[in-house]
Amino acid sequence: MGDQAVPADYKRFIEKKVNKMLRLQQRLDSSYEKADDQTLIEIIVQAKKTLGEKVVVLGHHYQRDEVIQFADKTGDSLALSRYAAEQEKALYVVFCGVEFMAEAADILTNDRQKVILPDLGAGCSMADMADIDSVELAWKELSQITDMDAVIPITYINSSAAIKNFVGRHNGAVCTSSNAASVMRWALGADDKTGSAGPELVREAKKRGRKVFFFPDQHLAINTAWKMGFSPSDNVLYDPETDCGGIERGALADASFILWKGHCSVHQRFTVAQIEYFRNRHENSVVMAHPECSNEVVKEADTVGSTDAIIKAVANAPRGSHIGIATEVHLVNRLAKAHPDLHIECLDPILCPCATMNRIDLPHLAWIMENLTADKVHNQIVVDEIIKEGAKTALEKMLQIV
Repeated sequence: MGDQAVPADYKRFIEKKVNKMLRLQQRLDSSYEKADDQTLIEIIVQAKKTLGEKVVVLGHHYQRDEVIQFADKTGDSLALSRYAAEQEKALYVVFCGVEFMAEAADILTNDRQKVILPDLGAGCSMADMADIDSVELAWKELSQITDMDAVIPITYINSSAAIKNFVGRHNGAVCTSSNAASVMRWALGADDKTGSAGPELVREAKKRGRKVFFFPDQHLAINTAWKMGFSPSDNVLYDPETDCGGIERGALADASFILWKGHCSVHQRFTVAQIEYFRNRHENSVVMAHPECSNEVVKEADTVGSTDAIIKAVANAPRGSHIGIATEVHLVNRLAKAHPDLHIECLDPILCPCATMNRIDLPHLAWIMENLTADKVHNQIVVDEIIKEGAKTALEKMLQIV
């Protein structure tokens, strides 16, 4: 088949697959794979001691305990990236998280610093649900049925650098689970920062005629819009697997939110039935949920908030409380250990670790750290300068809003 006969979309698809294959995690030396935990721990401890201020290890809240013990800082993806940028003496930033987090760190750190992901297989299924080619196509398709000058793209920080760049180029912003409402109010044209919600906000948003195109997590968008006072009829769902996302012109005209069809594989597991089962077993129970859960689960929860918000809510809970939490199990177990005066459990009876986050383990961390002592850098995450520019614009816009 000649080059001219190959459709451009198919060529991009093949190039994307090839680039992904080229970044597969290399097989570790057998010495790391066969080593016992104590040996690996000693390797990491010695490497940190040797490297000193040259290295900073970041640990996301969802990491395994055996990895998180080596973190110089724990937190969510944005907080860790900003912390890394402040550590100017650190030449190496070892990010124990997933790929989009390491990309954000590379965007925010200086040119001297090298951001490293211990296992290149640690991606994010949610972030992968909104790839740049599909989003570009969606923008083009929607432009045929609505005025895109009135559409503001917002991306959850759980997205690739390429998506953040797209948002920055189209005058949008990034958001986190804790500031999504503020960013959405900004996108809809609300001038105040008082956290206004309800009928007045909805009327003003409708009057201005603006729309939010939100990706990649539909649930965070639905829950945020609901909390702000919007109804389900104010949302339309864009399915990238169908023509024009399956959206009809009439429905789009009345909508304030265009939601990308995406979700978190962990948080979608939680159900109302799990909450009911927990409440039936415990009187005066407290249910906490992350806003990536379904709207049905969020409506039944007593507390809804980001990972940091859940951590704070647990810390402030009365002694002896029975707390059921709808979020990643490593964090839930860590909270249970940190608060022995509380009865804490994960609402998913089968348990739900983040499978890709779980790829960061002692062998990979030991391999990375020991090689750094010999100035050998593996798995460096580098965001292209052109992509970095737009992505940084979108991140900075968020920081201006909040």
